[in-house]
Amino acid sequence: MVWFRKPKYTIVTPQAKRAKIPDGLWIRCNDCGELIFKKEWENNLKVCPKCNYHFQLRAKERLEITVDEGTFEEDNKSLAPIDFLKFIDKKPYKERIIENQEKAQLNDAVITGCGYIEKIKTAIAVLDFNFMGGSMGSVMGEKITRLIEKATDLKIPLLIVSSSGGARMQEGIISLFQMSKTVAALELHNKAKLLFISLLTHPTTGGVTASFASIGDIIIAEAKTLIGFAGPRVIEQTIKEKLPYKFQQSEFLLEHGLIDMVVNRKNVKNVLGRFLHFFC
Repeated sequence: MVWFRKPKYTIVTPQAKRAKIPDGLWIRCNDCGELIFKKEWENNLKVCPKCNYHFQLRAKERLEITVDEGTFEEDNKSLAPIDFLKFIDKKPYKERIIENQEKAQLNDAVITGCGYIEKIKTAIAVLDFNFMGGSMGSVMGEKITRLIEKATDLKIPLLIVSSSGGARMQEGIISLFQMSKTVAALELHNKAKLLFISLLTHPTTGGVTASFASIGDIIIAEAKTLIGFAGPRVIEQTIKEKLPYKFQQSEFLLEHGLIDMVVNRKNVKNVLGRFLHFFC
């Protein structure tokens, strides 16, 4: 018998492998689950290069890729919500406001103002899902209404970029009033024969879908965007039936005539510019 020493092998666990990769280099796609090199993802405007899933953008990021550089002037920046109902769920609404203002670096879930898109002056509102799920409360309704009225007075086109979970329950029926308030202002804008483009991004649901987001002269959606009033799970539980494949995705809605176009993010500004130049 020959005696010999077995070589020592080092077992590298998955945890050890992950430890060697510096944080922040990779992200995982929410749709296909593939790992994406973060720099490549950012250069692709936060769109998965493997399955075309469009990640959410912050309102300021959206403005950077949509508006001509240096032309955007924000309106009503100081408007901020208050807890007029003294609403408390897991925590007081007043605390939620402060937390979200610090997290999102915004006073509320929308930025409004005027800027140029492909050299056409346009009134622009962009919702930010990072602030309480882009929920629509009294401040959002007021800022959007003021913007619509300004667009009507200046006789310029209007663009609203939606991303919302719906009305803000902490403001009760006041949040629901914003649906009729914004739509009434849009009716006057429409009577002045001015263009309103609605851009739907992931997700657009609830009271926002049921009001200004769905009544644009042109309704555009980004690829794979969830669009609807109630979520798919709520609908299935209500009607006790299985919904069609990819029900409420932008591609499904396009096939059924509820929106006009599905556009990849890198082409959105070009498409908006073409419409603005044609109609304005």
